[in-house]
Amino acid sequence: MNNLREVPVGSKAKVVRIHGEGAVKRRIMDMGITKGVEIYVRKAAPLGDPIEVTVRGYELSLRKADAESIEVE
Repeated sequence: MNNLREVPVGSKAKVVRIHGEGAVKRRIMDMGITKGVEIYVRKAAPLGDPIEVTVRGYELSLRKADAESIEVE
């Protein structure tokens, strides 16, 4: 399995699992990233942090550390 950070720009991925605990995991889930949702990676900053994704019809920026905690297929 890959994490969201490894998904190339312009590709879609489906969330399998969110790693992490407590406030970090809750914050990610509050942004609409839950198991089974499809994420489209729109673009990445020049140094790769943050990445911009589309989830449930809206755009969202994620830090690399947060993207690494999202397991996708």
